[in-house]
Amino acid sequence: MKTLALAVMLAACLPASAQTPNIAPVYEGFETNDDGSFNLLFGYYNRNWEEEINVPVGPDNRLEPGGPDQGQPAHFFPRRNQFVFRVHVPADFGDSEVVWTLTSNGVTERAYGTLRPPYAVDEVVMSANFGAGGQTGFNPSLVGNLAPEVTVEGEPSMRAVVDEPISLSAVATDDGKPSRRSMSPAVGQTQFVPNSATGLRLSWFQYRGPGKVMFDPPQTKVWEDRRDGGNSPWSAGWSTPPIPTENRWAVQATFSEPGTYVLRALGHDGGLIDYEDVTVVVTR
Repeated sequence: MKTLALAVMLAACLPASAQTPNIAPVYEGFETNDDGSFNLLFGYYNRNWEEEINVPVGPDNRLEPGGPDQGQPAHFFPRRNQFVFRVHVPADFGDSEVVWTLTSNGVTERAYGTLRPPYAVDEVVMSANFGAGGQTGFNPSLVGNLAPEVTVEGEPSMRAVVDEPISLSAVATDDGKPSRRSMSPAVGQTQFVPNSATGLRLSWFQYRGPGKVMFDPPQTKVWEDRRDGGNSPWSAGWSTPPIPTENRWAVQATFSEPGTYVLRALGHDGGLIDYEDVTVVVTR
């Protein structure tokens, strides 16, 4: 089965023997675009449950060739984070590779993006790996599902001052597929893929930046926290909140340190995603 094969390959990328709680970059697979070009999809696995790690783009966080900056995160959440960013490559990419090198907590690991046929990804594979199919792996309301569409309101670049909140808003729309499904109060996870609640949701989160960003109201987690009570779509008993008025998700963001930050608005229907970023330059 294609989905299972991909899950097995991803699991094989994450060595369980590592004792240092570092971050392993993961190559998720590739998408084929209508013009014949491709998107290489990358994510990561942070080997702890608590620490959020900042690794600035540069020698310790680079993609080659063409890097070091090709849109990768520099702020890393705990545990598994799938399909985090895309690297566009041309139709004649052939047997070439894009390599993501990441050094964290003194350990260097690499992910290799290629066009080898087993790594082909489509909407079915992505939805299954996010857990939209539930424990059975089958959700009839996924048929014909289209990804949400996210639009950040305002300018793509902003300025802010440490400890003074700024306002952000994004509009997300969806086709209503898959239908809303809450997580059971008692959830057992499959060996390879998670189980997730479904229905349109949006979260603002820190994608890059040197300090800590606080959001008000607190945001639904975007990483696969399977523990109870974790405000996570992958945790037991979680239900997708109602869609706000005019499909507009508004927050205030407060920054702990000066520097350049990237904040991301991530729309998710449980199976497919869309996102837009805002760059914020923060001073004292």
